[in-house]
Amino acid sequence: MNIQVEDIRIRAILATYRKRVPVTEGYVEVKDEGTWKQICDRHWTMKNSRVVCGMFGFPSERKYNTNVYKMFASRRKQHYWAYSMECSGNEAHISSCKLGNHLAGAGKNSSCDNGMPAVVSCVPGRAFAPSSHSGFRKAFRQEQPLVRLKGGANTGEGRVEVLKNGEWGTVCDDNWNLVSASVVCRELGFGSAKEAITGARLGQGMGPIHLNEIDCTGFEKSVTDCKFNTESQGCNHEEDAAVRCNVPAMGFQNQLRLSGGRNPYEGRVEVLAERNGTLRWGTVCSHNWGTVEAMVVCRQLGLGFASHAFQETWYWHGDVSADDVVMSGVKCSGTEMSLSHCRHDGAHVSCPRGGGRFGAGVSCSETAPDLVLNAELVEQTAYLEDRPMFLLQCALEENCLASSAHNTSLTSGYRRLLRFSSQIHNNGQSDFRPKNGRHAWVWHDCHRHYHSMEVFTHYDLLNLNGTKVAEGHKASFCLEDTECEADVQKQYECANFGEQGITVGCWDVYRHDIDCQWIDITDVPPGDYLFQVVINPNYEVAESDYSNNVMKCRSRYDGQRIWMYNCHIGGSFSEETEQKLEHWRGLTNNNVSAR
Repeated sequence: MNIQVEDIRIRAILATYRKRVPVTEGYVEVKDEGTWKQICDRHWTMKNSRVVCGMFGFPSERKYNTNVYKMFASRRKQHYWAYSMECSGNEAHISSCKLGNHLAGAGKNSSCDNGMPAVVSCVPGRAFAPSSHSGFRKAFRQEQPLVRLKGGANTGEGRVEVLKNGEWGTVCDDNWNLVSASVVCRELGFGSAKEAITGARLGQGMGPIHLNEIDCTGFEKSVTDCKFNTESQGCNHEEDAAVRCNVPAMGFQNQLRLSGGRNPYEGRVEVLAERNGTLRWGTVCSHNWGTVEAMVVCRQLGLGFASHAFQETWYWHGDVSADDVVMSGVKCSGTEMSLSHCRHDGAHVSCPRGGGRFGAGVSCSETAPDLVLNAELVEQTAYLEDRPMFLLQCALEENCLASSAHNTSLTSGYRRLLRFSSQIHNNGQSDFRPKNGRHAWVWHDCHRHYHSMEVFTHYDLLNLNGTKVAEGHKASFCLEDTECEADVQKQYECANFGEQGITVGCWDVYRHDIDCQWIDITDVPPGDYLFQVVINPNYEVAESDYSNNVMKCRSRYDGQRIWMYNCHIGGSFSEETEQKLEHWRGLTNNNVSAR
């Protein structure tokens, strides 16, 4: 029979652990018939400790000082649970463990002869080390991890990706289960897995599918040590495996609240801050407040992704007593678990606009889109065209040419254009919709349709040091579903002032022969360059993963022809491989020429 209890907790006993967040050591207590009871340690094993630690978000267990606890136990009367538990150590939850012996003792008062309450001591992952130590933590060099999670809204969840031969790839969900998922979670410094997710429910990955039919015992140091099949025939990215891990309770969600919104997913951001020795709620200055900061807020509250960041919140009546600004100058990188971990002005709050109606606001959503450019197609479609100036009037007005074009003769001049096709996929979990409503869309004469995003992509040519050599330009797009996967229906089209967006499982193609689908390289000398495309560069629209919004290619221009090679999406290779690709001198193909 498996264990069934109402609840379980680790209760800190020693003063040093009572002050710490998270609680890593204490009595294991189970709730039985509404009361908390200790467990007799006579049949307690380290395997049991491993399972309990995993449930509370800790990757491993350790030994503790039994003498202190013996002393403590002798002073108090305990209420023992009537059973013991037998875990094999690879369970994700104690409910999967076997129920052990029934303890001696009549009725409700079971006794634990010559024993004492079972204690666990857990080792937290690096990101969750307790905060009460005032000393400096040893600086550590982050080793290149072999596994990562992508596209998840909350800490400790995402699509599982594995590094193999310098390239990141996904895992096929055949035989994917809690035991294998727990190996991934522990390897990343979390506890056991709460959920093993199949069917690409946290978004589809790109690139190779590295592992299939993973079979772990649950005690491996890394998922790459498990048995698996490298053949992934019959697998595609619709079967990408993902995971939700148990993470330690850090209490971050109690330091923040959303106020005045129409539902719990939106509102003015109010933070708990210390002012003159007392804790009080206040607003966040909205100057430079954007999607990345909003993402951190939604993650901290466990509400998923940000869908919008607001710099004015007068239509949400927050708590009047919390109108004062208590946090300003917030700048996040996007990976933080709490807004207080982002850069900010500290106690020296500076916010000329003031709080109240100008307090920062957010709206959150459980899902988000994820745009990725098809790098292969850029490599295959790039070519040079010398285009007469009289055909470029429209493009000149749209600022699609370098500034020197204004001095080029309209009758006899020409511009040299590096042309290519853009195919942009939505691999996320919700549709990509423009930030602006129809009233703010702009009519573009060149393309003969409305553009819903004025800056949707940046096209640039850089030298190998990363400095721009061609002026490039900021391309605006009309967003639509050009094509979709077999079972997906197109929803968006540009014609006739139609709705704009990119549906999940569809892609928008801007062909190489459309006006402005180029970089003007008329003034660029021959040489080796980096060609770069960035999608949604201002983070105007929220996405589940911005690291794959950059696409880079090496390019060589000899004055007559151009070669594109090593085109790849940001984050698809290890840092080491990435550096090699960007500074590699050889050519891998010659599939581009002047047409």
